[in-house]
Amino acid sequence: MIKALRYIAFAALTCISLCSYAQNGVNSPYSRYGFGLMADRSMGFNKGMGGIAQGYRDGQSINTANPASYSACEPITALFDFGLSLQNGNYKMGGLQQNAKNTSFDYAAFHFRATKGLGVAVAVLPVTNIGYSFSSQSENLGGTEGITSTYSFSGNGGLHQVMIGAGWQVLKPLSVGFNLGYLYGDYSHSMNMAFSESSINTIIRSYTADISTYSLDIGAQYTQMLSKNEAIILGATYGLGHDINNDAYRSTTNYNASSSTSLSNVDTLKNAFQLPTSLTAGIAYYYKNNIVVGADFELQKWSDVRFPKQNTSTSNGEYTSSNGQFNDRLKYSIGLAYTPDPLARSYGQKITYKVGGYYAKTYANSDATTSISSKPYEYGVSAGLTLPITNRNTMWSTPKLNISFQWVHTNVPYISSSSLAQSTLTENYLKFCVGLTFSDRWFYKWKVK
Repeated sequence: MIKALRYIAFAALTCISLCSYAQNGVNSPYSRYGFGLMADRSMGFNKGMGGIAQGYRDGQSINTANPASYSACEPITALFDFGLSLQNGNYKMGGLQQNAKNTSFDYAAFHFRATKGLGVAVAVLPVTNIGYSFSSQSENLGGTEGITSTYSFSGNGGLHQVMIGAGWQVLKPLSVGFNLGYLYGDYSHSMNMAFSESSINTIIRSYTADISTYSLDIGAQYTQMLSKNEAIILGATYGLGHDINNDAYRSTTNYNASSSTSLSNVDTLKNAFQLPTSLTAGIAYYYKNNIVVGADFELQKWSDVRFPKQNTSTSNGEYTSSNGQFNDRLKYSIGLAYTPDPLARSYGQKITYKVGGYYAKTYANSDATTSISSKPYEYGVSAGLTLPITNRNTMWSTPKLNISFQWVHTNVPYISSSSLAQSTLTENYLKFCVGLTFSDRWFYKWKVK
């Protein structure tokens, strides 16, 4: 037990030390909406499978997406899992194009069996990411001669999550579990509007907030044996939506270069945020220890969420908090994993081959005018390998290296502020992801003869 407590303390300290690095690298103008871009919360074992997780149940993987899976952990094995990604992004907006490379921390997780039928996990994960900086070219102002304006925008921040969860096998075919998390982070958006005529005020505006709240997810898995070698696992997870009791701030400064004077004002919104209710369900088919085929569906009710906004219908641009600003997020995922023979002596037979894909309608709404019928969407395909690090003649207690390649395309329609015509922001990402899962033997009973 002392050894277990030491590992728990080590895992907690590791998670805390990695929290400052938990934000994924991102350089996307689309991250300026809402809490930012949704992070890829899949783990090393399922990144190459399109992220399917609800019906996935494996004692040698840490599946944080459905806490009911924690009850599948092996009796004497504790798991540690770490992951990171290398990403190359290509962004196109109108006639502009930019490439950016980023390195990101994906997750850190720790998993062990507390007692028979009860597994416990601790993890730190990114939730959303914000990172952008762009500006418009000078534009001639209508009704003026020779006076131009320049707009610049920048933002950074994001949300992260530290959580602890447990999964309990209530009956042989049924397991339930929960993840209780601490959600924290911040965001900072700034806008600068300057004019070529010094007598016209420069407008500097910033939007900031610090977020800290709890999160709660409840999951279940049910296993139905079809034959001695075949099984179907049904899984579902419910995420609790609730108010976030944090404030949002809008700071506005009017600066006059000719007189070197400025006037500032700060607006505060109390209890300005909410988290959405979510529901994810999935199914997985298993054949022996060789084949896993699965599909997931996810719904996040972002349309019901309250979030700060500037009311453009009023003369003073009132700063308010209201719902109806976002789209409900829908995601469909499929995936396949194939291992020729996990118990073979040949190393090549132990390698697991994975492939998958997904399609999602994203939550952020880039059309404040509501004049665009099409909604932002993204889709991606992935492939990967799980490589045993040692060539033991067992599928248990073997360290594993998960590698995967992902290609993601995002399409964001918007109304151009200059031409008032519909345009499209497209983003293409090529990601290389690496995850390391290693284990330690706990509670092993040695027999001396």
